[in-house]
Order: sequence, then structure tokens, then C-alpha cells
Amino acid sequence: MPTILAITDPEDPRIESYRDVRERDLVGRDGLFIAEGAVVVRSLVQSTRYRARSLLIADKRVTALEPMLAALSADTPVYTATQTVLDRIAGFPLHRGILAVGEKAAVPTAADLLGACGPVARVVMLFGIGNHDNMGGIFRNAAAFGADAVILDPGCCDPLYRKAIRVSVGATLLVPTARLAPDDDPLALLDRFEFEAVALSPAGAETLAALDPPRRAALLFGSEGPGLPPPFLARARSVRIPMAGDFDSLNVATTSGIVLHHIASGQAA
Repeated sequence: MPTILAITDPEDPRIESYRDVRERDLVGRDGLFIAEGAVVVRSLVQSTRYRARSLLIADKRVTALEPMLAALSADTPVYTATQTVLDRIAGFPLHRGILAVGEKAAVPTAADLLGACGPVARVVMLFGIGNHDNMGGIFRNAAAFGADAVILDPGCCDPLYRKAIRVSVGATLLVPTARLAPDDDPLALLDRFEFEAVALSPAGAETLAALDPPRRAALLFGSEGPGLPPPFLARARSVRIPMAGDFDSLNVATTSGIVLHHIASGQAA
């Protein structure tokens, strides 16, 4: 078990990384990130791509969390505080009673992840997803339907933003992810690793129901509104989800869940 260190002063320099959580989210954390809640922190502890640098826990929760704490390395600081002190440190009422500071243990490239996929694989590729709720929802769906990786273009928001991690229920810490370089050609990269690009668009040439899932499928999703860049749609297999009446748009996270279910079910058949 790691050593438990009691914090009685909200200004204690040892817990600087936890101070004013919401405000710090807006300015970044120098490569670190905050995980909040027992489920999410447990995902961090289990992750092979990220590591917990330290934990901050309400003292009343320590006993219940001991099985998770036992999985930490002995040199990981675990700070405890009363609920009152914890709330003052975080800057808001921290009802979940547990925070962790995480850091990346490895930074793979998109080519690394694509090259590691097996003969039957599905990856998600995102373009311009700027909403943290959508980002978290997509990662949650990717985990639920066994996606091998999520690959982000340079215009996507950070999946390690606290809200994105929370909405994903920790999936952003478990699903392998990489970010494309600004000069990468995503479609050429997929061709190189023999993935078929399936681009989702309300104007897709074929319906999702009629799509026979490729054995190695790359599922491309764009931001709500602009959607995918036209050059990518022209070079990929474009697919649509028919909707009732004149309605032509689904939330991108919802779309990802529908598409991933279709692909995973078809690949398993």
C-alpha cells in the first residue's frame, strides 16, 4: 500500500496540482491531467498508457478504496483531507471525493496504432471534434464496441480534459489513441495499413444498413455542422444513416455508437 499523507491546509504546496480544478482546466496542466471519481481513477490505475502521479481522497473514503489503492506503486503519494478541506482545494463541492493527477506513460503515433491492429479491426478517426461531451461519448462507445484505436486530427479537442474523461467513464484512459500530425494524409495512412475508410455523412452514397462491414474498418467522423472535409468524403466510402422526414442530423457521439455497433456485429458474424 502507498503511504497515506494527511492534508490539513488547502494551501499545502504538495497538492498544488489539485488547486482550483475548474480554472486550471481552462489553461492546461503542462502535459498532466485530472481524473475525477472512483470509476475514472480506477481506469487510470489500470491503464498501461497513463500513470497516476498522485491521488487526493476524502478521508472518509479511504477504507472503501483500499483495494484500488493497493494496485498503486508504493511510491505514489495518496493525499487525504476532510471534505471541507477537499472542497476548498478543488474550488467547488467535490461530491465524488476522489481526484488523481495523471500523466502519459507513452505517446504512440497513428502509424504505431494502425500497425498493431490484427486482421479484423475497427478504428475511429475524428476530424474537428471540439466538444468535450462529444469526445467523451465517442470514446465511451469505442470502448463499448471494442474499437482498437481512436485517432484524432490536429483540430480535435483534448480527450484528457477532465470533462471528456468523466463523460467517457474513463474510456479515454483505456482505448489506445494517437493524434495525426498536421502534414499527415489520413487516407494515405489508412491505405498503407490496408484499412477501408468509411466516412459518415448525411449525404453518404449508401446506407449504413446496406454496408457489409470491412474486415479492417476505419470509421471517419467529422464535427457537427461542417462534417468531414469534402476531399476525404470523395476518397472514402461515404455512408449515411437514414432519418425520418426532413431531419438529417444526429449527434456525432450517437452516430458513432450506431455505426460501431453495426460494424462490430457484422465483423463478428
